[in-house]
Amino acid sequence: MKSRRKFLKTAGLGVGAVWAGSNAVQAAVPFPENPGERPQRGAGLSIGNPYGGRVPVTFVIDDSTTLVNMGHFCIPQFKEAWSRSKPGQYDVPWQEWPREISDDFVKKFGDFCRSEGVKGKYSIVPYPAMVGWVDREIPGWTRKQLVESRNLVRDFMMPDWDIHPEMISHTRVIDIKTGRPLPQRENGGYWMENGGWCAGKSVDEIADYIEYALQILKNAELPCEGFTTPGGFGNPAKEFLETAGFQAIRSVFPETEIPHYFKYVVTSSKESVAPRVENAKGIDGDNCECLVNLPSCTGDWFGRWHGGAPNPVEETVDRHIGPDFKTGRMVEVIEAGEPAAFLTHWPGMYCNGNETGFKSFQGVVKRLNQAYGEKIQWMKMSEIARYWAAKELTDLQMIGDEVKILAPFPAPGVTLKIALEGIFGRPVLNVPGRDPRPLEKVDPERWRPLQAGEYRIHRKEAEICFDLPKGRSSISQS
Repeated sequence: MKSRRKFLKTAGLGVGAVWAGSNAVQAAVPFPENPGERPQRGAGLSIGNPYGGRVPVTFVIDDSTTLVNMGHFCIPQFKEAWSRSKPGQYDVPWQEWPREISDDFVKKFGDFCRSEGVKGKYSIVPYPAMVGWVDREIPGWTRKQLVESRNLVRDFMMPDWDIHPEMISHTRVIDIKTGRPLPQRENGGYWMENGGWCAGKSVDEIADYIEYALQILKNAELPCEGFTTPGGFGNPAKEFLETAGFQAIRSVFPETEIPHYFKYVVTSSKESVAPRVENAKGIDGDNCECLVNLPSCTGDWFGRWHGGAPNPVEETVDRHIGPDFKTGRMVEVIEAGEPAAFLTHWPGMYCNGNETGFKSFQGVVKRLNQAYGEKIQWMKMSEIARYWAAKELTDLQMIGDEVKILAPFPAPGVTLKIALEGIFGRPVLNVPGRDPRPLEKVDPERWRPLQAGEYRIHRKEAEICFDLPKGRSSISQS
């Protein structure tokens, strides 16, 4: 695994296919990371994976929304915009596909995920393919149906899933002053959110567009801590996207402490898939700011994004994790100890009613849980973002026999690692205003996750697990 210094110089170079929305396979591009500030840490001090080394796993769902089957409604708009440059790609029988992905399927999917502990990110496109507005009306469905669908997302899905807007329509670029799509371009084409509209736009213009999408979800009582870019949105202005995204989220949801976003896919085994903590500043004060960029380690291997051409179930499962639990991209990433996010598109889960993608997903999840059990931890994207911001930005210094800690963000289950040079006594967590808390020792010979308040001693390293408080704290020895 790369050192942080080397990673900052090479992050994203040689990245594999980038795919963050329907019709979005692109050539390799570097991540536009501006890391910002980082603490100077004492030698032999680091933060590992949560709860004594559990590897975060998350599932990323794009092109989802309330009721509307984006596979049915997007195709004719994509075909009109891009059929000249991509002949034949949109010649699919979209008219025969269902208009709706029902709430019954959402509940079926969510029930399975809850039974298996799955968490992740679930997009809600605010103005899906310009069919209607999720905070107002969607023609073809009653107001009651829309409200019930929103309530299902908020009350049933959101405990385990982050909600993201995937820009506004996921098809045509919207004039945010009028709510109507931009007119045809001079060449006869259309401005599409997956395309190059961001070229030449300022930070504020991009932020206003993202803010518009977020505001619709806020109106619908669906709070967000992050956003997803449909396809190539932001590609011509990557240097502005991070700042614009942070600005938009903090504007609409000012209580969001650690904004995050999903855009990139890294499928190359030569590259890190660790989250990128970007634009960090004020790390030694009370008002630290940063934005966390969370990539997926797989493309959408469940089939075509629109659900019309699912891949075979066993082939799909094996590509993620083999039957012997030794092969597959998820195995590769988990064994490397990095967060493993895998990706799909909601129409590709439903597959126009035959649910082939969902069956493949069930197979992947069951194998992951069987293979790794407590060695992995299913987390929402916002939970990974919080942990990684704490992991990257917390200052650690050894003063005598005490580790002095300055954390810009709190995080649960933080695992502090201390390289040992001699005898290590029982660690005690010291937080101003609280009684010192001695930690409980765990047998290092039989691995299990640590709980907050536990520690174990290996031959050359101590692992100490605790809920990291914001601000100053320390680990001393008794």
